[in-house]
Amino acid sequence: MIARILYAALLAFFIALIVGPPLIRFLRRLKLGQSIRVDGPQTHLKKAGIPTMGGILIVTAAAASTLLFTKGHVAVLYGLLATLGFSLIGLVDDFIIVVAKRSLGLKARQKLLGQLILGLVISLYALASPKLGPTLLVPFSNQVLVLPSWMFVVVATGAMVGSANAVNFTDGLDGLAAGTTAIAAVSYALLCIGLGEWELAVFAAAIAGACLGFTWFNAYPAQVIMGDTGSLGLGAALGTLAVLTGTELFLVIIGGVFVMETLSVILQVLYFRLTGGGRIFRMAPLHHHFELKGWPETKVVFRFWIIAFVFAVLGLAGLPAVLGF
Repeated sequence: MIARILYAALLAFFIALIVGPPLIRFLRRLKLGQSIRVDGPQTHLKKAGIPTMGGILIVTAAAASTLLFTKGHVAVLYGLLATLGFSLIGLVDDFIIVVAKRSLGLKARQKLLGQLILGLVISLYALASPKLGPTLLVPFSNQVLVLPSWMFVVVATGAMVGSANAVNFTDGLDGLAAGTTAIAAVSYALLCIGLGEWELAVFAAAIAGACLGFTWFNAYPAQVIMGDTGSLGLGAALGTLAVLTGTELFLVIIGGVFVMETLSVILQVLYFRLTGGGRIFRMAPLHHHFELKGWPETKVVFRFWIIAFVFAVLGLAGLPAVLGF
């Protein structure tokens, strides 16, 4: 089983590595270049025109590898459904941005509705599963929370939607979202192994391998940008792994960087409204704050990778108590 997990990661990596160059050329021919927000960091203006929708590469590589090595496992198919579904929402959003030449695509309520529907599908599947039911594993404890069915659906759907949008907030620097997601996915592969969820471990490993393959082209200076096509799909993949293993509370720890990025946006908006224009950070999400403090983009990315690794280890440290060790 360990071999299958490793093979899935390697295959996804090499698919991304091989398919990457022709896909980038194809996106350039179609002139599907990134539009840059005028109110963002001025250093990002040079990123205008870099091919976007590169998330196609990630989800394609991950899906192909997963299907090859998991033999149609039902839970994994639901994971792929969520990943591809959220990615499709992102693809439509990216397409509107590129074609209309504006920095905003789908309206927020349109994206949220699609995400909620997909999140609800995964949540109801988990609720009906005799192996899961309305339960949550508690990190650093051998306790299991049993929730009312309606509360479980709310929590699980919230984990799906929250995770997708948290990764989307994190996607702002070359290699940042792909690298931090790869670290979180490796952590989830190990967590799934510990819980005996081998097929889901294959899925997580494929996500990690695809992210690493994409990072080859997305590392600074990026040749391609994942766009919402990638960030929403990757966030949904992590959220699905959490819901299908009852580890939504672990996701808060393992995805600590994504939580930090999301909280920075929420706090900035609340403080701005309460004070009539005041700011806690120079710019949100958090990675932009450090950019505007003068940190080079690569330094911000590498340090966030380090923080992501620490959070991943911390999340895994909470598993032995759950297993009774």
